[in-house]
Amino acid sequence: MNSICEVDYMQCNIDARGKAARMKLGIKLLFLAIIVGGLIALNIIESSIWWALLGIILFSSAFTIFEARAGWCIIRAMGFKTKI
Repeated sequence: MNSICEVDYMQCNIDARGKAARMKLGIKLLFLAIIVGGLIALNIIESSIWWALLGIILFSSAFTIFEARAGWCIIRAMGFKTKI
């Protein structure tokens, strides 16, 4: 196998434009996570809600970057049409 897209259960379903859009979004979310993490570390924002938000942002970032690298979109895999 040369790429993750060759696995039967995850066929490539986005083109280069979709991959680029997802990668850009993933990187932006990663920078947002760094900012939120820094604010938490400096005690500028204090609440357990912020930790939960940080976890959600990190997961979203990682999953979006995974989608871009794999060429696979979970929304498209469920049968929905996306603009990109």
